[in-house]
Amino acid sequence: MSERGRSYRYVGPAELEAAVRPGDGGRRIGSAADFSGWIREQSATELTEPFTFVVGLDGVLRLAPRRSEHVACAGGDMVLSAGEISFMREADQWTVGEVSNQSTGYCPDVTSWTEVARALDAVELRRPSGFTHEVVFRLCPDCQEHNIVREDDFVCVFCGSDLPTAWNADSTA
Repeated sequence: MSERGRSYRYVGPAELEAAVRPGDGGRRIGSAADFSGWIREQSATELTEPFTFVVGLDGVLRLAPRRSEHVACAGGDMVLSAGEISFMREADQWTVGEVSNQSTGYCPDVTSWTEVARALDAVELRRPSGFTHEVVFRLCPDCQEHNIVREDDFVCVFCGSDLPTAWNADSTA
């Protein structure tokens, strides 16, 4: 764990991590001015879809187009959270419409919301009180496959084994 919270290393396909090059990474959004500049660059079409986000170990939000890999958005680094985020105009200001921890590359726990909230507060964006869509990730202790738990059914979809109730998506954590 970092002093801020649990950090997550990339646990997705190795070929996606290997494709990350120096200089890759999402746009660093550390202030309201950074966000204003970034959002003005987005087309109306781009704003209809969620964006890929990570919160770096420095606690700063990074944004990339939706079809970007989280590991590329993070520049290959560890993160405090990762997922998808959308923005909407409300009373002449930008707010967070939806936000999830949906990242099969990092498999962040739902508790990573705290880090997302801090990063959004630093950018002065109105936000929900938690993830609008929570994804529960677990690593099967038997077959070592990553699972998304649905409807509190903690059973591996690959081999049928019971999954732990506590986060364990990174076997080295």
